[in-house]
Formats: sequence, C-alpha cells, structure tokens
Amino acid sequence: MSATAAAHPARALWRLYEPVYAVTFLQPESRAAFEAVGLDGSWRGYFAGRAAPLGAVDAPQVIAAFFSFSPTMVEQAVPDVWTHTSPEQALAARLQSSEAVLARLLEPVKPEQIDAAATALDEAVAQLDCAGRVLAAANAALPRPTNVYGRLWQAATVLREHRGDSHVAALVAAGLDGCEAPVLHCALDASREVLQPMRGWTDTEWEAAAARLVERGWLTAQGTVTELGRIQHRSIEAATDLAAGRVWESMPQDELDRLKADLKPIAAICRDRMPVNPLAMPPANH
Repeated sequence: MSATAAAHPARALWRLYEPVYAVTFLQPESRAAFEAVGLDGSWRGYFAGRAAPLGAVDAPQVIAAFFSFSPTMVEQAVPDVWTHTSPEQALAARLQSSEAVLARLLEPVKPEQIDAAATALDEAVAQLDCAGRVLAAANAALPRPTNVYGRLWQAATVLREHRGDSHVAALVAAGLDGCEAPVLHCALDASREVLQPMRGWTDTEWEAAAARLVERGWLTAQGTVTELGRIQHRSIEAATDLAAGRVWESMPQDELDRLKADLKPIAAICRDRMPVNPLAMPPANH
C-alpha cells in the first residue's frame, strides 16, 4: 500500500494502526515469547503466530491467505510449526508479548490516551463486516483481552487483517499474483533489497514476475513504473480503501479526528522502534 494518492480516511487510519500491529513480530519480547513455545527463528514465529487464529492449517491455506510470500518459504515453516507448538500457545505468545512490548514502548503516552484509542478501535471492530475476509474474521472471533495494551493491539490486528484481506482481493481482481505484487510495490516506493528476501522469492522468480509486468505495460524494461502501471496501482489502492472504508464512514468527523489524534503519538513510537520497515510505510502525516 502506498501514499501515491490522497489519503482516504481508511488509508490514513491504516497508517496509524499498522505500526501497533507490527510490534508482534518486530520486537525482542515477541521473539522470546515465540521461542519459549518452541518456535525457534523469527519466521517460524511469524507464520505460526499470524496463522494461529485459523487453527493448525497446512501450507496451502497460509500461502493463499498471506498472498505475497513465496510458497517455498511458507512450506519451510508450515505445517512443521504445529509439531512444536499449538495454535493456542502461539496465540497466547503473540498477545502476551505484544502487551509487554506496548507497555514498554508507550510509557511516554498518557494512559487515558491509550485507553481512548483502544476503545475507539474496539468499537470500530465491533462494526466490521468480515464477509470474504478470512484472516480478519478469524482474529475478530478471538476473546477480547482485558489489558488495555492487549485491547489496543488486538483491535489494531483485526483492522489491519481486514484491510489486508481487502487489499489481497483488489490485487487478485487486478490480475496480480503473489510475486508480481511486491515487484510492483518495490518499483513504486519500497526496497527490493529488504522486501524480496522477506517474502522469500528467488531472483529467478522475481525477474520473471517483473517480465510479466513489462509485458502487460505496467513496468518499463528498466523496471520503472509506467503511466499505465501508476493508473492501475491507484485503482488497486482505491479499491482497497473502498473495501476497508465502510467502518469509518459512519463515524462522525470529530470522532475520527479525535481517534487520529490519540493514535498519532502511539503510532509514531511504534513505527520509530521498528528494526525494519518491510511495508515501506509512509509517515502518518504523509
């Protein structure tokens, strides 16, 4: 997802809750928690932790739901992770570690501001339509945490999976596959050196995906985005905003503004403490 178009409310909110969700996999507490339940290595923790709401699923389901990861990379972790831990243990590890991370990172933020943000996001989650959005639905069905940091994290997670499911639907409708999508993303505003290894695609697979985008007229032979590619990308982003935006349409503008104000310092801290920025997320005020 990119900042190439004017910030739709759904996209503006995404930029604020995505960094909150991301603490699950990008902080030392999270890695330690996954290792404690038998998931050595960050990617095993990632695949088990993110897939756990679906149950002990096999690789094909994870490949489909996560979309932009190389099938080979997924198959190296799933379903073997379930021989080391259970979905229930993975769920507990991700929640408890996320609560601990947020409690540490957000110490400078006023408690009432954190509670207000968590409550507003909770209320948004309660209004979500998760039809056609499997990861969002599975996360929304989980028990609601009582700890304010857990409430904040889980609501942010449901909302980002809802937008992520919507984005995958838009990418599929545009005819992009799981490798072409990150290739286009990198041609626009992300780093191939960061994103390609994080998604597990080989150079051969990446170059073949780029060649398909050249053939379609979305990229030049030099790998830059054509005007057609930019138009198509804007269309994908608009479709994502539309699919993810209904929950915010009924919220009065003053409540939206208050939520953004409450989330901004939270998001800024979480984003600034990311060891990497795999989504090439723009600043919240971009």
